[in-house]
Amino acid sequence: MVLLQYIFGGVVASLLGFLLLLRHRHAKKNESGKAGIHAVRTQTAGAGSRCSADVIVVGAGVAGSALAYTLGKAGRRVHVIERDLAEPHRIVGEFLQPGGYLKLIELGLEDCVEEIDAQRVDGYALFKDGENTKLSYPLEKYGSRVAGRSFHNGRFVQRMREKAASLPNVRMEEGTVTSLFEEKEVVKGVIYKSKAGEELQACAPLTIVCDGCFSNLRRSLCSSKVEVPSSFVGLILENCKLPFPNHAHVILADPSPILFYPISSTEVRCLVDVPGQKIPSIANGEMPKYLKTVVAPQIPSELHDAFIAAVDNGKIKTMPNRSMPANPLPTPGALLMGDAFNMRHPLTGGGMTVALSDIAVLQNLLEPLHDLHDASSLCKYLESFYTLRKPVASTINTLAGALYKVFSSSPDQARNEMRQACFDYLSLGGTCSTGPVALLSGLNPRPLSLIAHFFAVAVFGVGRLMLPFPSPKRIWIGARLIASACDIIFPIIKAEGVRQMFFPATVPAYYRRSPTQ
Repeated sequence: MVLLQYIFGGVVASLLGFLLLLRHRHAKKNESGKAGIHAVRTQTAGAGSRCSADVIVVGAGVAGSALAYTLGKAGRRVHVIERDLAEPHRIVGEFLQPGGYLKLIELGLEDCVEEIDAQRVDGYALFKDGENTKLSYPLEKYGSRVAGRSFHNGRFVQRMREKAASLPNVRMEEGTVTSLFEEKEVVKGVIYKSKAGEELQACAPLTIVCDGCFSNLRRSLCSSKVEVPSSFVGLILENCKLPFPNHAHVILADPSPILFYPISSTEVRCLVDVPGQKIPSIANGEMPKYLKTVVAPQIPSELHDAFIAAVDNGKIKTMPNRSMPANPLPTPGALLMGDAFNMRHPLTGGGMTVALSDIAVLQNLLEPLHDLHDASSLCKYLESFYTLRKPVASTINTLAGALYKVFSSSPDQARNEMRQACFDYLSLGGTCSTGPVALLSGLNPRPLSLIAHFFAVAVFGVGRLMLPFPSPKRIWIGARLIASACDIIFPIIKAEGVRQMFFPATVPAYYRRSPTQ
């Protein structure tokens, strides 16, 4: 019996030893296989890589082209990758505020609005219920050439691209960027498909994503949720004259505003705002019917016939209006800019002004840096960008969101009183007109001034209600008007960041110094 136990124990021990040996050999084989796969992947990614740039710019729209030129002029080697280098055709990005024009001058790009039949814009004309008022930009302190500009977006973009590509250290290539690639949690560049369909890799110490509102790279660099409050329906009116030449026209219509502004010497852009995410169908004729029956009766008589002709022409385009506050995820080796990073309702035409201002801020930050390869230090240093951009960006973003809500009609009587108060306040002239217009135009980007004027409108509205005498109903509507004003402005300010917007000097990144070279 004892002998049988020893024999049985020996057999079991031998089997266990044999199984352990097989497992060890299998594990070594797997590790060898994994190493081989990793080596193949690394080699494949490296095949066709282009590592001859200091900065990769993804997208060559207004932001990308302006950024490429600015960095290239500063001596950086820039590789721009754009999905389609043909002239774009868009119904937004056609209006540049005077503050944006000043940034064009600062960046050396002011000649890009020349030779494209761009139109000078000196202010706004506001229409409501048969009344109108003219609001001029406060341009007395600036040279005679400083004003707003409106144009065909595609012509402007092509001029910017040509300007950037004229620099010997800027390489502009047509290709579709599919993803960023990382090593040890640092972005090293992008993977893209060339125009011929070949998958390539481009390397640089800094990748700046400027591929617009439809960006597919945003998710890994930004945590903001995109909202779509409405859509623009775009038409071009031909050979008609605006009631106020060289002015953008805003009609406070029902249910939301309508815009008119010249984009060439013979064409006027019309943008009809349609609230909500669902709009009438163009294909089945609902949209033309909506434009003729709902919109046409509310526009100035001087534009009515040209508007109907444009609808009958059938060249109707639509564009969702997106809104997204800047909420970045600081990532070593990468940065977001333009509409890929921060959007606001396009009612005020402030998008290009914000983008050009951001480029000026970034260039000033990068100017003392000769080497961009220390990704971790560079990422910490560039956190100051998000604070330094706030005065311009947050003012224009907040005003755009607030004005859209104020200018839209509402079943709430208090909201409609706020709308009327805004029109009457702007019609007063003097500071009541020039103050808000200076904010809108980017000439005076001060958040505190914005808050002061916004609540001045609300108080003015309450004052109107109290005349000739304050009945209980009027007092109640006045209280709701103030509450409505708070409901409009405070969520927008919260999304922009109270501390960065009003107290930037308290943010540690505000004082961040450049890394030692």
